[in-house]
Amino acid sequence: MPAEATLGAHPVPSPGSWRVALRRLARRRLAMAALAAFVLIGVASLAAPLYSDWAGVGPTTNNLTGRFERGGRKLYVVTPPPDSRPVGPGWSRRYLLGADKNGRDEAVRLLYGGRNSLFIGLASALITIVAAVALGLAAGYRRGWVDAVIRTVFDFLWSFPALLLGIALGTALAIGGLHLGPVSLASDSLWIPTLIIGVLFVPYVGRPIRGQALALRQTGFAEAAVAQGLSPVRIMIGEILPNLASTIVVFVPLVVATNLLTEAALSFLGVGVQPPDPSWGNMVGEGVDLLEVAPHLTIVPGLAITLTVLALNLFGDGVRDALDPSGAARAGR
Repeated sequence: MPAEATLGAHPVPSPGSWRVALRRLARRRLAMAALAAFVLIGVASLAAPLYSDWAGVGPTTNNLTGRFERGGRKLYVVTPPPDSRPVGPGWSRRYLLGADKNGRDEAVRLLYGGRNSLFIGLASALITIVAAVALGLAAGYRRGWVDAVIRTVFDFLWSFPALLLGIALGTALAIGGLHLGPVSLASDSLWIPTLIIGVLFVPYVGRPIRGQALALRQTGFAEAAVAQGLSPVRIMIGEILPNLASTIVVFVPLVVATNLLTEAALSFLGVGVQPPDPSWGNMVGEGVDLLEVAPHLTIVPGLAITLTVLALNLFGDGVRDALDPSGAARAGR
């Protein structure tokens, strides 16, 4: 068979197969409901400045001694010492979800915290996916010393528990920031936890990508491309990468969910998003001290984390099943 014919017959997913997968996904009501829930959470977080203007207070505005009117009554935002109890939730324009221990509007902080948490989750997932695909593809196709170096890096990162390594890096960079050549980031920059989390999970995605690239390297269409004299870069990008597309698509929502949880854990421990900037993780951490008298300070951001991660996982399961219906059938779904 001529090389050209062999090359043209490689199993890159066709537009028709993607349309079929989209139709399967659209029929999965739970997955689509989860996607709608995630979109609503994202839209609400993006609208944080609008809600802040309507409530008349910012996310970092302390109000320890202030009073406001609710239902015709004048209430303390935080009752005077020795009680010092923040006001609880109420159906009012201000302090809809109550206030925190510094008198800051919990609803406003929840929306701004969502902006920060979602930014870190999505941006770090992009870093993870891009780096993992590039390194896994290079290691799987090039093999030799390239594979040895990349596998060593993967094994080094893999050998540490992700959360412990994140805590160590977050603690170090939270003190003096990041100064690497022309790159300089302040210790309270959102890009510091974004970069840390993005790097942490590269081997968790890169190793499966490397394994698939190794297998695809031995297929007929890849060998035909080599026989035609195509460069390794063209073969990796034009021939191998399209066959990894479905795997990458399945990874995306799962990586975003994992990175969101990791950000929440790091911020809860004080090495993620730095106060006074809010994130769902550090809001939970700040509410723990007042759990008995003001449980809403922990419950509200905790529910936000739970709903967001659950929505992403359910949508990720739907995407996987739509791209691999035989696997869903074997699993009894």
